[in-house]
Amino acid sequence: MPLLSRSPPSASPTGSMLPNTGKLNGCTLFITGASRGIGKAIALKAAKDGANIVIAAKTTQVHPKLPGTIYTAAEEIEAVGGKALPCVVDVRDEQQINDAVEKAVQKFGGIDILVNNASAISLTNTLETPTKKVDLMMSVNTRGTYLTSKACIPYLKKSKIGHILNLSPPLNLNPIWFKQHCAYTIAKYGMSMCVLGMAEEFKGEIAVNALWPKTAIHTAAMDMLGGSGVESQCRKADIIADAAYSIFSKPKSFTGNFIIDENLLKEEGIKNFDVYAVKPGHPLIPDFFVDENPEMVTKEVEKQQGEDGGTWYLDLKNNGGNAGSGQPSEPVDVVMTMTTSDFVKMFSGKLKPTMAFMSGKLKIKGNMALAIKLEKLMNQMNSKL
Repeated sequence: MPLLSRSPPSASPTGSMLPNTGKLNGCTLFITGASRGIGKAIALKAAKDGANIVIAAKTTQVHPKLPGTIYTAAEEIEAVGGKALPCVVDVRDEQQINDAVEKAVQKFGGIDILVNNASAISLTNTLETPTKKVDLMMSVNTRGTYLTSKACIPYLKKSKIGHILNLSPPLNLNPIWFKQHCAYTIAKYGMSMCVLGMAEEFKGEIAVNALWPKTAIHTAAMDMLGGSGVESQCRKADIIADAAYSIFSKPKSFTGNFIIDENLLKEEGIKNFDVYAVKPGHPLIPDFFVDENPEMVTKEVEKQQGEDGGTWYLDLKNNGGNAGSGQPSEPVDVVMTMTTSDFVKMFSGKLKPTMAFMSGKLKIKGNMALAIKLEKLMNQMNSKL
């Protein structure tokens, strides 16, 4: 499976429900991975107050599949009323981090808020995760968050606002979240453990919190996993931007929290969440690391693992095609593993393949692109049944 940055396609926030109050006017935000997606959405929300935004990201030239650079993001930020400082920063490089922090202080006089948004993801199991991918996730997610925080903390301590916000999940030790992608989970939880430690270390000086979505956010990673149409099951980055804005408005005593976006916004009085949906009315995919009832989830997984429908093959490539039980005579491109009951649900249209994959009910080995094509074919079949 490809290794992807967890950032949505470039888009300006258009579905905000939380009004801007002007509280961040003149404040300086240092945001990693802010050239597009979630990072840029948070930047634009703050910029509407008249905030200063340090865009700490790698992209200086347009990517063929990921539109947006630190310079185009800067133009958008200034267009809505903010001030921007685009800085070329790979969070794996401590010198680049320190240089950007120094430039930010020289230009804006200090740093009030740090958003650790930069992240890398590879949803592969232990034996299928190359060392270079393990190193990248650990270096970007955990180490990058730690080093960026370390560089900004001396200035955050001087700020009246003084916030660090990590885009990382609650520390949910349900084994289901480790089983399918252990390296990624460890790397993301490293960011969350920074929250746990730094919130206590700098209590009274800096507020340190984590923010995580309840449902999937429309991202480049989601597009790759789910293929065309997956966005209908996702929310826009606006919900994260609104939740982050709410956190920044809170005092330094609000610290050490692992916040779920929807829960916080409900406390803010927001009742209509359809505005955040890419396609209102469609069922939403729950995000990783969030389960309403961990014991129930674990029991259900154990129950499903006890079922065995044997081995079947589906040949859509050779001659006129073929299907049957047992091992196929031709080499296979994709191997899918799941329980009999979930298999029936998926092929009858009751269980979305993307949902099955993200929840661990469906395991995929081999050519992910072909697996995505199979989902599209299944959708066509279901529409004719």
